[in-house]
Amino acid sequence: METDQWRHGCNQQGPEVTGSGDNEDETERRAASLGDSCSIDRLSDDELGHILRRVRSTVARKACSQVSKRWFRLEGLTRASLRILDPHLLHQFLPRFPSLVCLEGRRGLCDGDLALIARTCSNLQTLVLTLPKSRDLVCLNFSEEYEYDAVSDNGISVLASGCPGLQRISLRWRQNVGDVGVAAIGRFCTSLTYLDISMCNKVSDTGLLAIADAVSLQSLLLKGCAKVTDVGLAYLASGKACLSLRKLDLSECDQITDRGMESIRKMTSMQVLYLSECGPRITDTGGVLLALICTLQKLNLAWLINISDTTILAIADHCVDLKELVLTGCELVTGLGVRRFFHHKALQALTLAACYNIYGEDVEEIANRCSTLEFLGLDRGLRQWIPTDSLKAIERKCKIEWI
Repeated sequence: METDQWRHGCNQQGPEVTGSGDNEDETERRAASLGDSCSIDRLSDDELGHILRRVRSTVARKACSQVSKRWFRLEGLTRASLRILDPHLLHQFLPRFPSLVCLEGRRGLCDGDLALIARTCSNLQTLVLTLPKSRDLVCLNFSEEYEYDAVSDNGISVLASGCPGLQRISLRWRQNVGDVGVAAIGRFCTSLTYLDISMCNKVSDTGLLAIADAVSLQSLLLKGCAKVTDVGLAYLASGKACLSLRKLDLSECDQITDRGMESIRKMTSMQVLYLSECGPRITDTGGVLLALICTLQKLNLAWLINISDTTILAIADHCVDLKELVLTGCELVTGLGVRRFFHHKALQALTLAACYNIYGEDVEEIANRCSTLEFLGLDRGLRQWIPTDSLKAIERKCKIEWI
């Protein structure tokens, strides 16, 4: 889903490079005055470029670039987004695309390539350097491993200084990127709204201090950043980013405790919060503090084994805008907690897999009495304990995913 999201983001950049309405009218008047018998080559570069900016299909743009040398040149000048498939040829083809606002490159890039990108594409707004999911697996080909990790703090620093207009950056799984690179992003990219540094295990609290005053930062993804602690969250809570942050992913950051929840509570614009697998040091003490964030819409508490009904009751009472709640693996949560959502006016999706103190009758009640509920994620083992007729009635109202 992440990949699709970023590709969608790249595609959305196309309309932003179109010309003004006055230019459109002028193009139409001039085209009409030329007459049907005149060649399109009589159009100026500006006029032809304006036409090419309206061509969104990859196949169509490729066809346009093959019409003539002039069309080839103008197609490159009007290209807004590009995915790098062959990094070894980057030095040959990138100079043709100086107007890029979205660039996606995954395998095979190095710091030298990032320096070239910084020199050539200074107008970049979106940069996707996420490594593929296969990186999650143990790689036995060590030469391939080093090739994948050829992007480091040095390259990111050069890129950030050369492309200060960057707004969305994804560096997921770039394990040679650490606090120095993050600090450069915070220093130069003053319009930053989205930063994904998940699984960058060199990033620590120092990196969070460097971006704590990013006034435009709305989404910060830190999944698997094991060096991030309560101290880093305190930095964020005391900086200007505290007021703008709407999404925070701390999944698998297992150094975080209830004290960190006190810092998150101060982020009063927070809408999406992921805390799955953050470890046993987040308890009801911290959970009750989270319930005070009334703006929350999505909350993931999966595998927080010391969260109980105390937290769930508080969330149900105070988080009135909550639409999605994930409680997978929260073994202390019982039917008493989830039944508090009977009359909730916003909850649409509830996941209860591996919640062994929640029974079939609890599921039936929440499905029947929570009028806004549309999705239930349930443990496979629970299926046999729900009567067939009841299950059919639930499925008519909610989509069920057996996990």
